[in-house]
Amino acid sequence: MRLADPAGYPCGVTDTLRVACVQLNSEADKAANLEKAAVLVARAAATGADVVVLPEKWNALGSADVFRTNAEDLDEGESFAAMSEWARSHGITLVGGSVTERREGREKLSNTCAVYDTDGQLVDVYRKIHLFDVVVGGQRYWESEVEEPGAGPVVCQAEGWQTGLTICYDLRFPELYRIETLQGAELVTVPAAFTLFTGKDHWELLLRARAVENQLYVAAANQWGKHEAGKSSYGRSMIVDPWGVVLAVAPDEDCVISAELDRARMERVRETLPSLANRQPHAYRWPAEV
Repeated sequence: MRLADPAGYPCGVTDTLRVACVQLNSEADKAANLEKAAVLVARAAATGADVVVLPEKWNALGSADVFRTNAEDLDEGESFAAMSEWARSHGITLVGGSVTERREGREKLSNTCAVYDTDGQLVDVYRKIHLFDVVVGGQRYWESEVEEPGAGPVVCQAEGWQTGLTICYDLRFPELYRIETLQGAELVTVPAAFTLFTGKDHWELLLRARAVENQLYVAAANQWGKHEAGKSSYGRSMIVDPWGVVLAVAPDEDCVISAELDRARMERVRETLPSLANRQPHAYRWPAEV
């Protein structure tokens, strides 16, 4: 619902926002992934969504060689161009999950989330800060072999809502979410390919924790199912409100979930339990880095 002059917010912002998350099982075949994603983005837009979130590495998911082969330039890449066109043609803001990006003059790639507005214009770009260099469930994930970390947090405007951008493993670093909250975030998006091994124990727990401790909405679009080399993603894409209530959760299939976010709900939570207002930043000290 558009407000003419909402108190405390600039004109043109929305009091409520419908968000949809796309869940899919990506593979190494970029053309096949583009075809599947196009259908699901259209389905998400048909729910009345204002903002649609894609999962991590939706256009090509696989080995380090797959990422190198399918890396794209932000200005000319096929997947970035497709996201721009989907946003424009469906009249949505598209939080483009992530695509492996090749940047001129850099040896390593970036894991990049690009956001496009309803005109198909690039709004902002976030590059994943925390790289998943972990061995879990007998599988080795070492993102730093081909990728470099991003430079810092990004909060952009999506349909009048201040939206923090994060990707997958970032979810385990609460300081990033707190910084984005202090920068004004009301919604944080979490495109992911969260592993089956860790997801069954930690996915919902971490999403709800980030929502509760920062008293904002969290929209997480995850990969699901088996991928190459015996790796699997957990799925269960999820939208969580500022009290930690799960508003929508995906079944184990290619699908779309959606929910309506209400700014007044967020404000009531922050007023009822004013943990953000009760912070004592003067008392906090970062330990010296070792």
